[in-house]
Amino acid sequence: MKESGRKQGAAPPCAACKLLRRRCAQDCVFAPYFPADEPQKFANVHKVFGASNVNKMLQELPVHQRGDAVSSMVYEANARVRDPVYGCVGAISSLQQQIDALQTQLAMAQAEVVHLRQYESTKKREVVAVAVALWRLEWFSRSFSIFWFEKGLYH
Repeated sequence: MKESGRKQGAAPPCAACKLLRRRCAQDCVFAPYFPADEPQKFANVHKVFGASNVNKMLQELPVHQRGDAVSSMVYEANARVRDPVYGCVGAISSLQQQIDALQTQLAMAQAEVVHLRQYESTKKREVVAVAVALWRLEWFSRSFSIFWFEKGLYH
């Protein structure tokens, strides 16, 4: 039977209690969020925030908000481990730079589309103009030939 995310009886300690080398109590605040099979999750959070601070934060929150708080702390801790200087800000900055670069590429692609549409429109007008000129030339040529043929000047 479960009570506060812990099994009664002989259950393995959660990742937090295992890392802190203490007995995992039935009402362990860490157990629901830091399972034994994910030790690195708590290790990073502990390294960045400290177990005591995490414990205080979780105790101050209503139970229904603790999962989101832990997810946020895990994300921030992992970012800080990856980038000790900038942490989450480094990740956000990198993503913002990617967004800026992609927006620039998109603007250039949209400008190219406009240019190609204008070019296509110009070429269509040129093709129509050439077709009309050829039709007029052919019509004039036939008219001219008929005129000279009727006059007996065309053989």
